[in-house]
Amino acid sequence: MRLCFLLVRRVPPVPSPVLEDVFEILTRRGFRVEGGIAEEMIQRADSLRVEHDLYLLKSHTELSLSLAGVLDAQGARFLNPYRNCHATQNKIVASRRLSAFGVPVPRTWVTGDLALLRPIAEEMPLLVKPYLGHRGVGIQVVRRADDLERIPPPSGPVIVQEYIQGGDEDIKLYVVGEEVFAVRKRFSSDSFTRPGRPSPVSPELREIAQRCGRALGLGLYGLDVVEGPDGPFVVDLNFFPGYKGVPGAGAAIASYVERYARGEIVLELPTLPPPTSTQASTAREARLIEANA
Repeated sequence: MRLCFLLVRRVPPVPSPVLEDVFEILTRRGFRVEGGIAEEMIQRADSLRVEHDLYLLKSHTELSLSLAGVLDAQGARFLNPYRNCHATQNKIVASRRLSAFGVPVPRTWVTGDLALLRPIAEEMPLLVKPYLGHRGVGIQVVRRADDLERIPPPSGPVIVQEYIQGGDEDIKLYVVGEEVFAVRKRFSSDSFTRPGRPSPVSPELREIAQRCGRALGLGLYGLDVVEGPDGPFVVDLNFFPGYKGVPGAGAAIASYVERYARGEIVLELPTLPPPTSTQASTAREARLIEANA
């Protein structure tokens, strides 16, 4: 069985120890493992065709997602499924899905005009994020309304969340199927390059992590959690993360990939349930703020 990993450029540019373990284990189990970084290859888009039994989307770049979309349209199998990855990468879509499935997320708005945020920024600090961003690129903290004036006009839609003040460390939850692992580390612009400190997973965090997977139909994924005064909040979610700092991650991932490749696991993007009364009230509140802006 042929597997193809669509990989992302690593920072720093060194091989991933976790993926090296995954490749070695899968190869020993009889799989033919191949892969590459989309940005470091040239493809004939008009003749790209399915050549592998399973593709594993390990990159969040627009080029990788575009190539995956071409292959998906021809019936290629993906782990995680392409449609589910596409929904996860779009932070607007993902935020709505997480909220609908009962995941605690910060209050969230979307816009293409930062000036419309002033009435909200006068009431609370905000985080402004590109709606397709990853690795923390382009995130802006708005602590007061005047901070909006220093942010360049966005080139596309932005997602805006209430800023949740957490402790000294953030929590990263890594999920492989039903297994949930946790690491803690200080957040910084390059914290994604460093492993965290393994930490116990509480029943509450385990349930939150599994809700995220159900909301977006994912089997390999990670989420960032901030422990605020009112409890934990999920502030970011990504498919097939790096699993840095997770003991035995390579073996767990390889076993999951094998089961998925052999058809023992199916992941589907569920239908979005209707909004609850609380969510409907929040939507009305957002419309009132916009009308009075």
